[in-house]
Amino acid sequence: MNRDTIAAISTGMSASGIGIVRISGEQAFEVIDRIFHGKEKLSGAKSHTIHYGFIMDGEDTADEVLVSVMRSPRTFTGENTVEINCHGGMFVVKKVLEIVLENGARLAEPGEFTKRAFLNGRMDLSQAEAVMDVIHSQNSYALKSSVGQLRGNVKRKIGGIREKILYHTAFIESALDDPEHISIDGYGEELEQVLDELTAKLEKLIRSYDSGRIIKEGIQTVILGKPNVGKSSLLNILSGRERAIVTDIAGTTRDILEEQVQIQGLNLNVIDTAGIRDTHDMIEKMGVEKAKEYADQADLIIYVADASRELDENDMRIGELIYGKKCIILLNKSDLITVVSKTDLKNCLKEIFSKVGGRLPEEESAEGLVERIPLIDISVKMEQGIREFGLVLQEMFLEGDISSNEEIHITNLRQKEALAAAYDALQRVRQSIRDQMPEDFYSIDLMDAYEALGSITGETIGEDLVNEIFSKFCMGK
Repeated sequence: MNRDTIAAISTGMSASGIGIVRISGEQAFEVIDRIFHGKEKLSGAKSHTIHYGFIMDGEDTADEVLVSVMRSPRTFTGENTVEINCHGGMFVVKKVLEIVLENGARLAEPGEFTKRAFLNGRMDLSQAEAVMDVIHSQNSYALKSSVGQLRGNVKRKIGGIREKILYHTAFIESALDDPEHISIDGYGEELEQVLDELTAKLEKLIRSYDSGRIIKEGIQTVILGKPNVGKSSLLNILSGRERAIVTDIAGTTRDILEEQVQIQGLNLNVIDTAGIRDTHDMIEKMGVEKAKEYADQADLIIYVADASRELDENDMRIGELIYGKKCIILLNKSDLITVVSKTDLKNCLKEIFSKVGGRLPEEESAEGLVERIPLIDISVKMEQGIREFGLVLQEMFLEGDISSNEEIHITNLRQKEALAAAYDALQRVRQSIRDQMPEDFYSIDLMDAYEALGSITGETIGEDLVNEIFSKFCMGK
C-alpha cells in the first residue's frame, strides 16, 4: 500500500456553513504545520483535539479555520489524520485543498480513505462497502440495514460460519495425517448435521438479498388499469404533487411517467402507464405495448380497478398480465355507487388464471393464487385506503424485523454471489458424503466454501478486485 499522504474535500461541493478538507498519512502533521498558523505547532498537539487558527497561503491568509488532530491508530484510516474545518464556500474549500496539495499531500483517489481503513485493518470489506450504502441511503430501512453492516453484523455472521468450516477442515486434515490417534469412522454423519446448520444459515442470507436490494434500490413498480380508473390520480397522491395530467377523457396518459415515491419508509420507483384497452390510436397503442413490457419486468404491479364500472375484456387482459407476478389490487372509487365487489373481481381472476396456466408449478391452484393477492378498497379522490396499501407493502417486501440493526439483509450482489458459491461448495461436500468418497474430498470443498466466504469480508480477495470496489466510492471518502 502506498504510504504517501493523501488529501481531499470530504464534504459536498455546495455553498454551506462548513467544508472539510481531510489529510491522512505519515506526513499529515508535517503538511499542516507548513500551512497552519495558531498558538502551537499541531505536530506536537495531543490526539483528538481541535485547534483554532488560520490557513496561510505564503504570507496571505486563506481562511479562518478549526483543525482536528487525530493520531494513529485511533483514526478512521488508522493513519495520522488532520481535518481542516473551513468556511463552506466552494471557492474557499477548493483553495484550502490546493494549498494542502502544494505543501506535500497528493489528491486522494475515490474511496482511498476507506480503502486505507480496510487495508490497515480498521474495518473488513463488508463494513467498507456499508460506508457507501450509508451515504446513499434513501429511506430509514436502508439506513438501518447499512448501519447494521457498518457495525459488523455481516462480519460476525460470516466469521462464525467460517470458524465452523475451518474447525471441521482442520479435524479432517489432522485425522488423515494421524489416523492411529484420530478416528473418522462415522464422521460423515456428524458432518452432515453441521452442513444442515450451515447451509440453512447461508440460504437465509441469500434469500435476504431480494429484500435487501429492494430496501436499497427501491421497488420497481408499475401501475396498470383500464383508462380512467384513477391510475394517474393515484400517482399524484403517492408523489404528493400533480405529476400526471388527470382528465375525464379516456387515453390521456399515452407515454410512460416515472416517479420515485416513499410509502411507509419504502421507496417505490413508480411507472404510470397508458390505460390497457383496444385502440386504433397509434401513439396510445404504443403506450399500451410499453405498459405490458414494463409489467413483465416489475417487482410489483399495482392493478387499479374501477368499482363503479362493470368488468370487461380489458380487465381480462390485465388479469393475464398480473398472472404469476407480485401484485396488489386497488379497487378504486369506493366512495361512489359500486357495481364490482372484491368477490366479483376475485371470481374474474380465478377464471382468467385457470385459462392461462403454464407459468407456475402444477400444484398451484388458480384459487390459491388469487387468494394470495392483496385486494384493498380505496378512494383516490378521498385519499382513503392509502395507509392500508403501505402496510401491505411492508408485509409483502420486508422479510424479518429490520427495525433492529442486528437483522441482516444482503444488499450487495458481489456478497450474494459469494454466499451462493459457498453454499454450492457445501452441497458438494454433502454429495461426497453420500457417495462415500474419501474424506480428503470433503476438505477440498470445505476450503472452497471457506475461501468464498472470506471474499465477503476481504480476507481472501485479490488486489484487482479491491481496487475495483473502492473505485466506485465518491471522492473524499
